[in-house]
Amino acid sequence: MMRDFRLDPIDEYTHEPGPEPNFSESVYVNAFDDRTGVGGWMRLGNRVNEGRAELSVCLYLPDGRIAASFRRPRISSNSVLDAGGLGFDVVEPMKRITARYEGELMILDDPSVLRNPGPELQAAPRLPGSLEWTLDTISPQHGGEPTSPDQPTMYGRDFSLGHFNQHIRATGHIRIGDETWTLDPGHGWRDHSWGPRWWTNIVWYRLLLAAFPDGRGFMIHKLADETNRARRSGVLMLDNAYHEIADFDLVTDWSPTRDPRNVLVNVITEDGKRATIKGEILSLAPLRNRREENGRELLSRIAEGHTRWEWDGVIGYGMTEYIERVAEDGTLAGYPL
Repeated sequence: MMRDFRLDPIDEYTHEPGPEPNFSESVYVNAFDDRTGVGGWMRLGNRVNEGRAELSVCLYLPDGRIAASFRRPRISSNSVLDAGGLGFDVVEPMKRITARYEGELMILDDPSVLRNPGPELQAAPRLPGSLEWTLDTISPQHGGEPTSPDQPTMYGRDFSLGHFNQHIRATGHIRIGDETWTLDPGHGWRDHSWGPRWWTNIVWYRLLLAAFPDGRGFMIHKLADETNRARRSGVLMLDNAYHEIADFDLVTDWSPTRDPRNVLVNVITEDGKRATIKGEILSLAPLRNRREENGRELLSRIAEGHTRWEWDGVIGYGMTEYIERVAEDGTLAGYPL
């Protein structure tokens, strides 16, 4: 993927917004403690031409609870990624960043209330939360801006034109009320994207992410177009290097509510390396995104699964993310693929 992309250390910082009304610049991170699996993910997306940001914090606690915040704080510039109590700071470009959050969190004993936000979600108890993570990269950068007009990007050119990602080592803490959990150490993955974005531009995709205590990791991605023709891409991380994926098979075991429950993936890289990786989804945040276009509501489901991964007997924690459009009759675009 890197062969046809441009990426410089300056891309670690924010970019000049384009003229598109849906221009977005975002940073996403996930991290989980190697021993307990406690952790989660955070994302801040600046939609400066709309005067707001998208703030998401989703933390998976040991007893199955989820602590979360989803808000749209007002912003007036794209100069920093810092809004609503969530902020990302660059310590050394492409080497170290920090993530911090200070604010209220919903405590969800039953995460399924996220499926149809309403009175039950509004009535969820709230507690003060704080989080500070130091994120050190353990891999090369992957991605950038395409150098030719026909070069496909990871998520598609109408979702994020510029995009790079890396695997990370994480240290820090999560504090909610009078409870504290540490990442000492933890591992995960982070990305940085910029360009026009509507979530509903994605027809359907599958994204599998993890970094293991033994230094291995993966990003496995399957993205479908309007004809349901899917493009497979991603990397295996072995010996501190990325090996581009040539192909993979993905089998999903689904719950009665059409959520991913277990996954099995067989991978082969361009240089012939193979892997069989199993994932068990421990806790799922069933999110959604909706917007109106030409008087019609567009809806996508975003299933964010905290996942326990096994690769050659080694255990690591990460994410399973399934996104797909929802038709008016409730049909999911990618289900049950």
